[in-house]
Amino acid sequence: MIEFNKKTNLLERTEFVYPLQDVTEPNLYRNIFNYEEIPKVVFNHRHVPINMPKEIWITDTTFRDGQQSREPYTTEQIVHIYDLLHKLSGPKGIIRQSEFFLYSKKDRDAVYKCLERGYQYPEVTSWIRASKKDFEMVKEIGLKETGILVSCSDYHIFYKLKMTRKQAVDHYLSVVRECIETGVRPRCHLEDITRADFYGFVVPFVYELMKLSEESGVPVKIRACDTMGYGVTYPGATLPRSVPGIIYGLVHHARVPSELLEWHGHNDFYRAVNNASTAWLYGASAVNCSLLGIGERTGNCPLEAMVIEYAQFRGTTDGMDTTVITEIAEYFEKELNYQIPPMTPFVGKNFNVTRAGIHADGLLKNEEIYNIFDTDKLLNRPCRVAISNTSGLAGVAHWINSYFNLKGDKVLDKNNEIVVKVKEWVDAQYDEGRVTVITDEELEEVTLAIMKELNYVLEGEL
Repeated sequence: MIEFNKKTNLLERTEFVYPLQDVTEPNLYRNIFNYEEIPKVVFNHRHVPINMPKEIWITDTTFRDGQQSREPYTTEQIVHIYDLLHKLSGPKGIIRQSEFFLYSKKDRDAVYKCLERGYQYPEVTSWIRASKKDFEMVKEIGLKETGILVSCSDYHIFYKLKMTRKQAVDHYLSVVRECIETGVRPRCHLEDITRADFYGFVVPFVYELMKLSEESGVPVKIRACDTMGYGVTYPGATLPRSVPGIIYGLVHHARVPSELLEWHGHNDFYRAVNNASTAWLYGASAVNCSLLGIGERTGNCPLEAMVIEYAQFRGTTDGMDTTVITEIAEYFEKELNYQIPPMTPFVGKNFNVTRAGIHADGLLKNEEIYNIFDTDKLLNRPCRVAISNTSGLAGVAHWINSYFNLKGDKVLDKNNEIVVKVKEWVDAQYDEGRVTVITDEELEEVTLAIMKELNYVLEGEL
């Protein structure tokens, strides 16, 4: 069939038939995934168009995937984090959903307490096994949507499930039908999609899911899961690793509407954020993330990263309270004893802290020179200077002004006597063989003593 596409203003073929290829031997793509070698990135030089959806949003897996790599949260901790997600999400609900385990009493209690909050966003959803007993549990709690694992690579179909492709499709479709009959919206998690036979299995299977959705009138969501982090964004890269190719194929060949398509990625090859952003660009409305990227192995796509990425794509935060990102980081560190690597963007202790003297001098003259954006306003994190042997007078001046919250005519320049004397003390420390960064506590004590010595009246707030 040929139709005129009003979006592209071109005649386009709209129907592609990809029959299920029920092979006798698994296709493991050994030319790409030789287990004894680093996986290869292969190119066929085929490009697909960018297709950003009208609406994009974030979904959360902090209480599901995020709990698979750390000690379990308490019920109270889950509810508090859920409150923070709601606050961060803003009035438009950019963080659309959050998924939960249901298997422990603690998790079910948390679900009930989160539902009691009455928040529209994030919507509470679940993740369950493909069994009638689990469906009944979802129904009993009153959830409207649940995730269902539908592994799609031959690694999983042949080796984990011990099935053929046809058997797997038949099983998955029966499970989804059962979910619909139970009165719950299914969200199909296509596990290991970046090692799957895309046109031999994924597209024909998902096409059947879309037909089932049309027949039943119940939306069937598709979550493309880059389970091992193999996805790449390079133009012209081949399937199964191409993120643009996967999203394009699901939208255009499997006929998945963007609003029903979601990306879930892992960070095994440092690509979680870039892959999620690419999924948005090529037609997926949703990206699935966890707070601080906590998840299996190297983790998931960090939710806070996609909040910032959303603003970069849309030119607005759409009401999201980005200062909550700092609240979340502080809660994880102070209350959950989770150690955030200090260099982590947006949430690490040192993400907007400089040590270089030339950078500190630039900050003192104009913060915009070396700060990525107004981190004080947007994250409640003013840029700081860490004092070491390389900081210089400008670094010391910036530290004093920032730490003591000096404003207006109280701001000290790098030639101020207080600054000079503090710098002399710093230099003496390193002349005597010190090799560590000087702490804020040390600097506070020395600076206050020098201020007292020079009869300087401190009016700023500590």
